[in-house]
Amino acid sequence: MSTPHAKGTPLPVVLAGARGHGRWHLRNIGRLQEKGLVRLAGICELTPLGEEELKEDFQGRLPEQSADFGALLDSTGAAIAVICTPIPTHTDLALIAARKGVHLLLEKPPAPSYAEFRRMADGVAAAGVVCQIGFQSLGSHAVPAIRELIAQGALGKVIGIGGAGAWARDEAYYRRAPWAGKRRMNGVDVVDGVLTNPLAHAVATALALDGSTRAEDITGIETELLRANDIESDDTSCVRVVTAKGRITVAATLCAERPDEPYVLVHGAQGRITFWYKQDRVLVQRSGRGPEEIEYGRTDLLENLVAHLTDGAELLVTPESTGAFMKVVEAIRRAPDPVALPDHAWELLPGENRRVVRGIDGLVATAADTLALYSELGAPWAALNEVSTR
Repeated sequence: MSTPHAKGTPLPVVLAGARGHGRWHLRNIGRLQEKGLVRLAGICELTPLGEEELKEDFQGRLPEQSADFGALLDSTGAAIAVICTPIPTHTDLALIAARKGVHLLLEKPPAPSYAEFRRMADGVAAAGVVCQIGFQSLGSHAVPAIRELIAQGALGKVIGIGGAGAWARDEAYYRRAPWAGKRRMNGVDVVDGVLTNPLAHAVATALALDGSTRAEDITGIETELLRANDIESDDTSCVRVVTAKGRITVAATLCAERPDEPYVLVHGAQGRITFWYKQDRVLVQRSGRGPEEIEYGRTDLLENLVAHLTDGAELLVTPESTGAFMKVVEAIRRAPDPVALPDHAWELLPGENRRVVRGIDGLVATAADTLALYSELGAPWAALNEVSTR
């Protein structure tokens, strides 16, 4: 068990990885510093941040910086480390912090393989520190509200859960870092695919609504992994997960014709619930009643971690509650390499310098609606792919 921290004293935080998505964490730490909950004690980056990069949220005040994560945790007396570094580094950095008694907010995906995930989770548990996994959508108050509606029988018997993500990423996205779009690098797993990283929230949120978040809740996984971009990993994929409770199909692409908000869809015998998880927006449609749209609040995961350490609040996203998601990551890791879509299946949008898969928006939506895989929906190119079944 972790030792409670004194209430009223800002907890010193070290951020590992402050550029790219790390800038979001930097702004969030600044917001919580304004509230007196935390204090930015240090930044771990290979190249230190300059005053300009800290101008917006920290008035250019430079905290201690070092490329040596362990030494920085020691010198700053950090209580919390936020880790937003390349996926293959997550486990080692988390264990460095854990061995020093530093609590963690670890960015998703927590690890590139189930073995690395277990090494991280077991090491953190043995060290007696707390780890929050950064699935921000699981901080949405909509998640327990939807679970409650399902439990009350508002939709009748649940038939299944779909997930849809139609996003766009330009070719520069895959050049943003050496590991971007890779399955492996220098012999180490990366698994930076559409379902495991950018649209990982769709998978994790669907599993949470199903109440199947632990590794042992998963009984089978089928994957169809494809790519339009000149990358190693997948950018247009779908997965069907069989759980003890039912089935979940999530379809996603980074090659959308018209990018839109991703969502999760709960299908019931007497209605359905659509959850746009980035917006915390829910649409309830059920037999004999008019549609009801509700917007929910959200608990920030770093704020929840602080509340856990100071007030004993329940931690929202423990490592064990991401075990099912990591089983999906492992199935994708072990699947055959993604199949390149034929040239006629996609086109390059010159103005945006991104590749678009023709008809993919409709396929993604239909997969979520019918719980079918691309190949079952008659996508001409999906037959090229070997379906991997765990």
